[in-house]
Amino acid sequence: MHYTILDCYTDEASGLGVPPYLGTYPRYIYGQLKKEGHRVSYLTIDDLRLWKRYNGKKREPKEHEKTNILIYNLTNNDAEQILSQTDTLIVILGVHVPGKYLTALPGTLREVIHLIEDLPLKKILTGPAIFGTQLEGGKSYEKSDLSLFNEIKNYEVSFDELEKYVLEGVSIIKEIPDKRVIEIETSRGCNIGKCSFCTEPLKNKFVNRAKEAIVKEVKAYYDLGARYFRLGKQADFYSSDRPIEMLKEIRLLCPDLAMLHIDNVNPNSVIKPDGEAITKAIVDYCTPGNIAAFGVESFDPAVVKANLLNTAPAVAMKAIKIINKYGAERGTNGLPQYLPGINIIFGLLNETKETHQKNMDAFHQIMNEGLMLRRINIRQVAILPDTYLEQHGGMKYLLKNKKYYWKWRNQIRQEVDYPMLQRILPAGTIISDVWTEMYDGKTTFCRQMGTYPLVIGVKGRLPLKQKIKVKVTKYMLRSITGEVVG
Repeated sequence: MHYTILDCYTDEASGLGVPPYLGTYPRYIYGQLKKEGHRVSYLTIDDLRLWKRYNGKKREPKEHEKTNILIYNLTNNDAEQILSQTDTLIVILGVHVPGKYLTALPGTLREVIHLIEDLPLKKILTGPAIFGTQLEGGKSYEKSDLSLFNEIKNYEVSFDELEKYVLEGVSIIKEIPDKRVIEIETSRGCNIGKCSFCTEPLKNKFVNRAKEAIVKEVKAYYDLGARYFRLGKQADFYSSDRPIEMLKEIRLLCPDLAMLHIDNVNPNSVIKPDGEAITKAIVDYCTPGNIAAFGVESFDPAVVKANLLNTAPAVAMKAIKIINKYGAERGTNGLPQYLPGINIIFGLLNETKETHQKNMDAFHQIMNEGLMLRRINIRQVAILPDTYLEQHGGMKYLLKNKKYYWKWRNQIRQEVDYPMLQRILPAGTIISDVWTEMYDGKTTFCRQMGTYPLVIGVKGRLPLKQKIKVKVTKYMLRSITGEVVG
C-alpha cells in the first residue's frame, strides 16, 4: 500500500508544526506506516499548491515583489507524480492558536478540500483539525463539509505504543531539502488543564513521556544531520520527566547542536522549590535566545478567575524575576540566554476596558523594575468546539470589545515592545547565526533559528538561505533592522 502524508502544518497551544518547524504529526504517522511495511511519501501543502495553483512552475520574485511563501517549503518530491501513485492520502491539518508566519502559510480546510477533491484516492483527515481549526483569531472554528474524506481519524497512541515506531519516522527528513527545527514531544495534556479556551484537556490527560525516549529521538535525528531542536510539544517543560537530566544527556550525546530551545512553561512550576535548579540547567545546557512562553493570558484577576486560567498575576511576576535572574546574560549569538515571553489573549470571559489597564500596569511594572521579556504574543481568541469558553459565553466578550483591540494592541507595542527591544538588543549589538529568508521589495528579512526568533530587516536583496552576522541599527515595534557585518 502506498500512503502519502500531506502536511498542511499545525499550530497548537502545545506544539508547532509550521516551517521551519517540523511537527510531530507527520513524523509519527510516517514512522507507524513504515513500521507496518507500507511505502510512504511526504508532501507539503506547498507542493500541492505548486502543482494545482502554479502548474508546477516556480518563478523568482521580481525586485518589487515579495517572496511567495505559498510555495516556499517544497519537499524533494513532485506532487503530481507522487499522488498519481498513491492509494491513500493522509491530510494533517489544524490551527488552534493562530499566528503570523514569515515563510509559510498553513492550509485551511476550504483550501485543501478544493485542491484534493478531484484526486481518485482514499482521503483521511487527521491532526488538530479533528477538534476544530481556525487560521484567524477572533473567529469561531472553520466550518466545512468534510464528506470528501473517507475517514476522520485520530492517529494518537500512548507513549508506550509510540516508542515502538517513532524512530522509524526519522528518515522523513531525507525528503525535506531545507533545515528544520525538530519539535520534540515531552508530555501530553496539561498538568493543570482548565483554561477556558484550550483544547489540551479535551485531547489528553496529563502524562509525561519518558526522558530516555526523548533523548533517543533527539539523537536519532542528530545522527541524520538535524541540528535544530525544540523540546516544545508540552504545556510545561518544567514538569517534564527529569528535565535537568534530559538536557544534560542531550548535550552530551549531541555536542554540536546549533539550537536547543524549549517552549511552554507554567509560571507556577518556576516558583516551586526545584524551579530555580531547572532554570539554571536550561541556561547551562540550552543555546542562547531561548524563551519560556508563559501562558499568562491576562493580568486581570477577574478574567483569570472566570476563565480558570493557570497563573495568578503575582505568580507570573515572581516567575519573570526568577528567569531574568539567571537568563538575562547575553549569549554567544548576541541574544540573552533565556528570557520569559508572555501570551495575552483578547476576548476571554469577563473582559472589560479595565482588563487592558491591568495588563498595562503589569507591563509597566516589568519595565520599571528593569526586567526583560523577549516577546509578547497578543491574539484574539479562537473559539473552538467543546471548550469551556464556547459553552460559557462563546464570542460574547470578543464581539463586545473588538472595537478596542487595535488600540489596546498598539499601546502594548508602543509602550512595551518597542523600548523592550532597545533594552534587549542595544544599537550596535552583533547578532550571529542569522539566516536570510525572504524578500519584500528591496529588503531581505532574516531570522535566527529559535523558539520565537526575532525578525531582522536588512536593506538589499541578499542571497536567500545563507547564514550571516548582523549589527543592530534601528527598531520597529516587534522587529529590528540591521546591517551585514559578516
